[in-house]
Amino acid sequence: MADGLERLWTPHRMTYISGEDRPEGGYEKPTGCPFCRAPGLPPDESLIVARGEHVFAVLNLYPYNPGHLLVCPYRHVADYTELDAPETAELAAFTKDAMRVVRRVSNAHGFNLGLNQGGVAGAGIAAHLHQHVVPRWGGDANFMPVIGRTKVLPQLLADTRDLFAKAWPA
Repeated sequence: MADGLERLWTPHRMTYISGEDRPEGGYEKPTGCPFCRAPGLPPDESLIVARGEHVFAVLNLYPYNPGHLLVCPYRHVADYTELDAPETAELAAFTKDAMRVVRRVSNAHGFNLGLNQGGVAGAGIAAHLHQHVVPRWGGDANFMPVIGRTKVLPQLLADTRDLFAKAWPA
């Protein structure tokens, strides 16, 4: 039955919602953890923007907003309190760099930063710590996510990765 509405489809989200791309052993084991696998993949497959000694910045495969980055330690740890001092310092520095890069490349007006500790706190991959860096713009919380329950992402992730990687400080 026609209802007069135009639809914007985001079928890539269904893979995440249904869990169909979840590894057989789950995310708890490093062999099934996408954050443990990403550093060994080619850049166009991993979506890694920048690499440090202890952490790396990667685009979120299922972003809340365009340019949604994650800062992850290479080491498979679940809890912030498990990070050692060098990992903690580099995670903080990469978060600052991520904010600067996103501002430079896409003129973000603000950010949501966060660590979801545990599944009950919203962590989709609770077994591997990751810091969210979510760019925000005035008016980005419009009718689409509220009424349409979808987000409009105007750029392919690979293109966003290339822009951020070029802008990342050396």
